[in-house]
Amino acid sequence: MEPHLSLAEKFDIQQNYRRYVRLRERLEQTLEQYKDARASRVWIAGIVTLLFALASDFFLGTAAGLFGVYFYGVIRQWMRSNEAKEGIEQLDRWFHRKGLRFEGRILYARNDQMLEHPLDPFDDGCYR
Repeated sequence: MEPHLSLAEKFDIQQNYRRYVRLRERLEQTLEQYKDARASRVWIAGIVTLLFALASDFFLGTAAGLFGVYFYGVIRQWMRSNEAKEGIEQLDRWFHRKGLRFEGRILYARNDQMLEHPLDPFDDGCYR
């Protein structure tokens, strides 16, 4: 028995599916940018300039600026990834209320334990 989606909710399902895919792409992108921000070696330059800060206020300000740049990048990417995660969780709950679930980017009926019948929200044949 192949599951069918409600024809009355076709527009909402399609829009939320697009939104889900877009958020998944944004999450993957922001997680990669978060890894890059954490891998930045700006903090090493901050430590080196901090060693010279004992003799000059200029180097103290430079060290603070370098640490600020590093932590700003890390925190900004972390916040963006959390926003995308929250959006995905919200859409997961919405699809769960409709009796659907995601495995990666593929949509299935919630009772499809074996994941044998993927649903295409843009195929008119799966709506009734």
